[in-house]
Amino acid sequence: QEQLVESGGDLVQPGGSLRLSCAASGIIDRIYTMAWYREAPGDQRELVASVTGDNTTQYTDSVKGRFTISRDNPKRTVYLQMDNLKPEDTAVYYCNAAPTFPYSGVIYWGKGTLVTVSS
Repeated sequence: QEQLVESGGDLVQPGGSLRLSCAASGIIDRIYTMAWYREAPGDQRELVASVTGDNTTQYTDSVKGRFTISRDNPKRTVYLQMDNLKPEDTAVYYCNAAPTFPYSGVIYWGKGTLVTVSS
C-alpha cells in the first residue's frame, strides 16, 4: 500500500534553510508526479512545487529561486530544499503523489509537517 510520510519541519529564523523529506512506503513509479503543497492558517492549500518522473520541475512564483524539489526513486523519497525562508512560508507542508498525464489512478497525500519561520 502506498503511503507518504513527511518529515523535516521545524522552527527556523527568517533567512534560514530546511530540507523536507517525503518517504513512500510503496513504490514511486515514474508515472507519478510528486509534489509539495502547503496550507497556511486561514488560507487555501496551494501547490508549491512538483517533479515528474522525468524530472521536469514546477514552482509557484513565490518560491522560485529559493526552493528546490528533487526525487530519489531508488530510495522512494522526494525532497524539498528550502533556502532563504520567509515568514510567509510558514505553513503545514504536505507531500502528494498523483499519476502524471495521461495516466490515471489513486492520488496519495501525506499528513503534513509544520514549518514555522519566525524570529
